[in-house]
Amino acid sequence: MSKSLAGDMSPLDPDAYQAFSAFLRSACGIDLGANKQYLVATRIRRILLEQKLSTLRELTLLIQQDSQRALRQKVIDAMTTNETFWFRDTYPFEYLARVLLPDLVKRKGRERIRIWSAACSSGQEPYSISMVVEEYQRSGLGARACDVEILATDLSSSVLDTAMRGTYDRQSLMRGLSDERCREFFQQEDQDTWRVRDSVRSRVRFRPLNLQESFFLLGKFDIVFCRNVLIYFSNELKLEILRKLHASLYPGGVLFLGASENISGLNNLFDMISCNPGLAYKAKGHPSSY
Repeated sequence: MSKSLAGDMSPLDPDAYQAFSAFLRSACGIDLGANKQYLVATRIRRILLEQKLSTLRELTLLIQQDSQRALRQKVIDAMTTNETFWFRDTYPFEYLARVLLPDLVKRKGRERIRIWSAACSSGQEPYSISMVVEEYQRSGLGARACDVEILATDLSSSVLDTAMRGTYDRQSLMRGLSDERCREFFQQEDQDTWRVRDSVRSRVRFRPLNLQESFFLLGKFDIVFCRNVLIYFSNELKLEILRKLHASLYPGGVLFLGASENISGLNNLFDMISCNPGLAYKAKGHPSSY
């Protein structure tokens, strides 16, 4: 019999855990593995209390019903929400400003540059990209011809809501954002709330997307940021997503992955780029100056 989770943190019934893991893998691709029982118990305990359920087994059966779409999304949100911060790892944003934007502006002229922030979480990554674009446009290096569209997607509806609002508390702003950029790109709304300025927000478009789905309708991109999400997927799904990311890039387009992620031997699709200190990956196609 399944142990109760609503009132305590008892160990999960192995069969119930396996059934929940299978649901999560099918719904959003996350592969929990064999040792994440405590994580599951911690993240869904509040949902069990709200639904007046006692066990993980009861919740798993309920969220598989067609009528429970909202609850199913709530469970997925609870299991996929990850913390993030501004200008994470630094080097992708420095390389974007120093190499990629100047080269794209030179080659594309006034044609729109398209950047995709996949798994954008609560918005720090796409807004960081937009700040880099804003700084480049102000640099006077011929950058005013730089027309950039940033698409930001995520599976979690709750973090997308936060991202679209573009408002953050003091603690959130302290994670990777300099005082100078805070003054330049945010306006204070009250004692503990700051809002991203419209000049930064206006070039970012948000939409929900499950990375297991087709990317075809998103169109082609010059640059894709898909960082710190592939580590949660099975190797098979990871390879499938990498192939789809390659197809979503223009030839010579650039893919940024997380520091602990790589292209898993897909050398026929990507060339590795040294960004000093980090790495990026160029979609094979026509020659590029990247």
